[in-house]
Amino acid sequence: MHSKGLKLGIYSSPGPLTCAKYEGSYGHEEQDAKMYAEWGIDYLKYDLCGLRQVMDQQAPNDRVAQMKMMHDAYEKMGKALKATGRPIVYSLCQYGWDAVWEWGPQYGANLWRTTGDIRAAWDSVYSILSSQEGLQSYAGPGHWNDPDMLEVGNGRLNIRENRSHFSMWAMLAAPLLAGNDLPNMKPEIKEILTSKDVIAIDQDKLGKQGHRVYSEGEVDVWERELSGGAKAIAILNAGSDRYSTHPFHLSLEKLGLHGEQKGRDLWTGKDITLSDNMPLEIASHDILLVRIDKVK
Repeated sequence: MHSKGLKLGIYSSPGPLTCAKYEGSYGHEEQDAKMYAEWGIDYLKYDLCGLRQVMDQQAPNDRVAQMKMMHDAYEKMGKALKATGRPIVYSLCQYGWDAVWEWGPQYGANLWRTTGDIRAAWDSVYSILSSQEGLQSYAGPGHWNDPDMLEVGNGRLNIRENRSHFSMWAMLAAPLLAGNDLPNMKPEIKEILTSKDVIAIDQDKLGKQGHRVYSEGEVDVWERELSGGAKAIAILNAGSDRYSTHPFHLSLEKLGLHGEQKGRDLWTGKDITLSDNMPLEIASHDILLVRIDKVK
């Protein structure tokens, strides 16, 4: 796989069994970590689910004790991975319990799930997106909030929702993990998932997660600081009606911007000038994603 320019990830659990009832790493953390390194593994997703039964058995109805068991399990594998000397991305999957963003980095985590499992439906995507507000200070180079995998092209999401989903995960500096049927992927889905301009927002080297600046009606306005003094602005229509706001008027003042801002609409590739109180009509669950390289 490495010879093809790819990297290799693997999945395990701190419990005796994984979610799918295969062998977990419980009691074999050092052995497994050493094996991963010998195999050339680059990424480990470590899913709590297998440990939950052990937690319930050993500390029934004692949440404090259960949380300590969880912490200890993730710390143990973090130390075991580090001891191998091989750089292996360490992904914590425990659904955001016990404010993992506050303690994950000290156990060697590079990313941590902040929520329960995502579903390929707009209500799930938008609920998870909204729950990320306030977590931006915990993300940065080498350690990231993970709002779960992308569902672009899956389930009941329409093209506008797929575009918005991908845009907002980029604004969140989220790991972009896609699970798709590649041979049967529709061209419009491939176009979304391979958008270099949007991926560049996600991968910006400054590493600052975006945040919601304000909401008005059913429209959310997010911004993300980028390297070189640039900025990304996302205007998302979360309403269920096709045009739920007729039209929405953008406030540059609330964004801390002064005067007209020349940028580029990343989905059309066209230049756009944002002005204060400008009217915008954005279809239901669609997005305007703008990159401004020279901010005023």
